[in-house]
Amino acid sequence: MTLPTGDFSKYTIGISVADQKSLFYIAAVDGMKKAADAAGVKVVVESADNDAKKQVNQVNDLITQNVNALIFIAQDATSALAGVKAANNANIPVIAVDEKPESGDGKLATYIATDSVKASHDLATWMFKQIGGSGEIGLLTGVLGATAQVQRTQGFEDALKENPGIKVVATETANWDETQAYKKVQTMLQGNPDIKAVFGESDAMGLGAAKAAKDQGKTIVSVGIDGFPTMVAAIKSGLTQATQAQIPYQMGQLAVKDSLLIVTGQASQVPAEQYQNTVLVTKDNAATVDTTLFYGPNVR
Repeated sequence: MTLPTGDFSKYTIGISVADQKSLFYIAAVDGMKKAADAAGVKVVVESADNDAKKQVNQVNDLITQNVNALIFIAQDATSALAGVKAANNANIPVIAVDEKPESGDGKLATYIATDSVKASHDLATWMFKQIGGSGEIGLLTGVLGATAQVQRTQGFEDALKENPGIKVVATETANWDETQAYKKVQTMLQGNPDIKAVFGESDAMGLGAAKAAKDQGKTIVSVGIDGFPTMVAAIKSGLTQATQAQIPYQMGQLAVKDSLLIVTGQASQVPAEQYQNTVLVTKDNAATVDTTLFYGPNVR
């Protein structure tokens, strides 16, 4: 990624991230640090450990440190609005990544996210083809109300409308979690033995579904969205069948690039919304996929 040129040593970018446990968030922050080092700009990173109240307090703390821009990966879309408004009141531009703060009178300089609607639509369409365009399937959704959950469900439903032969016989919320997905799919398959495939709105849920089916001696098509190395490995082994790989490392770099443009008076070059495409990974290309392109050189 080409960064703006100039002396940025006098600027500080505040980074508020939901947590540093999720591989997506770790990779995004790694990308931010990489770009910041290359540009010579200081960053201050605060992790909320998935505590919305803590995150609002951390944003206020970054504001008191007089950061020049705030990169905000919100833990919660609703409570995030308070952080955005606080930054707005301090005239600090907000670059939101991944989770979109709830609409209101808060203002974002830009919003960077995966095009989850398209990713989900294309993945579901691919999955439907694998089962011949007809049959019973299950759906595992993420945390209800989260930006990614809403958009991925929308994309899935859009694809479903285009494939009348597909019937969703079970829908469960597994909150992005593999263990929850495993348990939900165990029950799902017991009550619906003719299920041919399970659509997971995250890799963890796709993995949980595949493991539940395997332990019951069933063969299903299982997919997810993330592009985690564990999922790519599972595709290679045949446990799962596909994922849509996000690019959080590159998104983090883009957030820093935009921050620099904005604080140096070049905000007109930054679009209001920047949706990033995913990469479909299947058995056909899993062996050649380089996950460091998605999650950075520190990916595990």
